[in-house]
Amino acid sequence: MENRIITTDVTEEDFSLEGNLRPQSLDEYIGQQKTKDTLKIYIEAAKQRHDSLDHVLFYGPPGLGKTTLSAIIANEMGTHMKVTSGPAIEKPGEMAAILNNLQEGDVLFVDEIHRLNRQVEEVLYPAMEDFAIDIMIGKGASARSIRLDLPKFTLVGATTRAGLLSAPLRDRFGVTQRLEFYDKKELTTIILRSAQVLGVEIEPNGAAEIAKRSRGTPRLANRLLKRVRDFAQVKYNGVITYDVACFALDLLEVDQYGLDKTDRRILQTLILNFQGGPVGLETLAASIGEDSGTLEDVYEPYLLQTGFLNRTPRGRMASVLAYTHLGYPRPDLSTK
Repeated sequence: MENRIITTDVTEEDFSLEGNLRPQSLDEYIGQQKTKDTLKIYIEAAKQRHDSLDHVLFYGPPGLGKTTLSAIIANEMGTHMKVTSGPAIEKPGEMAAILNNLQEGDVLFVDEIHRLNRQVEEVLYPAMEDFAIDIMIGKGASARSIRLDLPKFTLVGATTRAGLLSAPLRDRFGVTQRLEFYDKKELTTIILRSAQVLGVEIEPNGAAEIAKRSRGTPRLANRLLKRVRDFAQVKYNGVITYDVACFALDLLEVDQYGLDKTDRRILQTLILNFQGGPVGLETLAASIGEDSGTLEDVYEPYLLQTGFLNRTPRGRMASVLAYTHLGYPRPDLSTK
C-alpha cells in the first residue's frame, strides 16, 4: 500500500498524537452516543456489583475509537489496561502467559482479534467463561491437564472484520458494539478540542473544512489538523482559517469528499477499464496493484458509506456520484 496522508493505519506519529489527545472518560468522549450510553449502564452495573465488566467486542472501520474506548473502560472501572494484538500472539503459551499476569479487574485489549489463530483462541475459551486456563503437563501417554485459576478480567476485542471471528469466540462476548463513522459536527468538535490541547489557533470554519474532508474518522481528523497546522505555521501567521485549510488540503490532494488520489484511482479504474463495473474484488485489486484484503478493509468502507461505490452480487460498481464527481459522462444504467 502506498503512503497515504489519509490512511487509517496507525502511524508512529498517531501513537504520540492520540496519547495526548485521547479522552479519559465517557463524558469527555465525543460521538458514538449509543455505544457510550450502553457502556455507561454496563459499567455502572458492574461497579455496583463490585464485579468485572463483561467481555466487550468493538467492530467497525479503523480509526473510530476502539482503542480509546477500551482505555476509557479501564479508567471508568478504576483498573489497568494491558494491550496486545492478534498477530503478536503466535503460540498458546504466549496467550496463557499474558492471562496469567493479569491483575483482578484488569482490561485486556486485543486489537485485530480476528487474526488470532485457532490454537490461541482455544486458550481464551475457558479464560473468558470460567476465568481459568488449562495447562498440559508432560508429553505422550503421561500428559495431563491442570487448571489454573485467573483473576476476573475484562477482555476487549477490536476488529475491522467481525465476520472473520469464529462463532465460539464471538459468542463469548457479552457486549458487542459496532462503531459508526462520525458526522461533520462531531468531527468539528473533536478538531476544536484537539487544537486547544495542541495550542493551535483555529477558526470554526477552518475546523469544519478539515472535518468535512476527514472521512468520518477522528484519527484522520487529528492527523490532518497537524498537517494543516504546519502549512499555517510556515505559509501564514499560524492561524488555521477556512482559506488556509482549503489551501493545505488541496495541496495534500484530499478533495471535498475526503477522497485522495488512491480512492480516485479506484473509481477511475472501475469507470475507464471496466465501464463502471460490475467487476470482482480480486480483479479490481489486481488492476490497481493492491491486495484484495486491503481494498476491502481500507478503501471500500468509506467509498460505500459515501455512495461512490456499490457492491452487488456480481461485483463492484462505480455509482452515478462517482461519475459526476470525477467529471465523466453519466452511465446508461439500463445496460447494466
